[in-house]
Amino acid sequence: MPHTRSGGPTTRIAATTPLQHAGSLLRAGRVRDAATALAALAATTPSGHTDQAGLLAARAEVLLGRGDLTTAATLVAPLLELVAAPGPSGQAGAAVAHHALGELAAAAGDVDSSVEHHARAGVLAPGADPEQLPWRANQALALARARRSEDAARQARAHLRVGRAVGSAYAVAHGLRALATVSPTTEGVGLLEEARAALAPIDAARLAAQVDTDLAGLLVLSGSGSSLQVLRLLRDAETYAAQEGLWPLRQRARRLLDLVGAGTESRSEALATLTLAERRVAELAVQGLSNREIATALVVTVKAVEWHLSRVYRKVQITSRRELAGALMS
Repeated sequence: MPHTRSGGPTTRIAATTPLQHAGSLLRAGRVRDAATALAALAATTPSGHTDQAGLLAARAEVLLGRGDLTTAATLVAPLLELVAAPGPSGQAGAAVAHHALGELAAAAGDVDSSVEHHARAGVLAPGADPEQLPWRANQALALARARRSEDAARQARAHLRVGRAVGSAYAVAHGLRALATVSPTTEGVGLLEEARAALAPIDAARLAAQVDTDLAGLLVLSGSGSSLQVLRLLRDAETYAAQEGLWPLRQRARRLLDLVGAGTESRSEALATLTLAERRVAELAVQGLSNREIATALVVTVKAVEWHLSRVYRKVQITSRRELAGALMS
């Protein structure tokens, strides 16, 4: 499935506010463009409770997509403040904040908290657009990780019904992907192929790449797909993820490629996966700054610097600071 399309219906990009526009970019899979738009918005102070929650939630989505869990974790406190806002005027924003907290909790491995936050989002905004606030589908993914397969399937089907009712191909594909995670392998393959068909007419590159990677994984597991089909799915997903700086997705595709014997990653490819924070830390380290000096320069903790450096070492396959300069010049 190509991840960039022209012609035909597309995921809505035009929006009435800059924040809505950034959200549309995210759903279209244009993560770098969305990050740029969000950086500009961050320079201003959103006036409304919902806009504050929306900005934080969109930033969390970008950071989690890039695998920057340290920075993403800094958003938890302001999001918790927003869910405590009283009255009907804060309800929509609180729902968005709960949804974002659910995704952050899932990324941190706290699936029980993720399930609870998504449930609260649903209570606060039961009629929310399933494309913009997919609390049911994302709760289904958390439930699946918690080994609550029946509950996960129920929520995935509920999301799917709502998506079909409102005519959102994006929401339908999201629901099918969630349902595939708790379905038997053969049934999961069929659900993911249906999701691919639903996404074909629209711009939803990130979801498409996630579906393709899931499908390739099931085909490898079942041995039912051709090598050519699996390679095509994974190469497309890997290329897209590299272009948008989505490290976890790219690594998942790479692991499956390695599993089917499709070769190893070059250093130049690995460098392309460095997040902005990782590259900044690495460049300062090459200049001779100590971890404490880097932390001071970037206004982060020494522990965060150490964490970023360890990820850089792992990504570019080096073991010491002495090798860093040569690696960055590769």
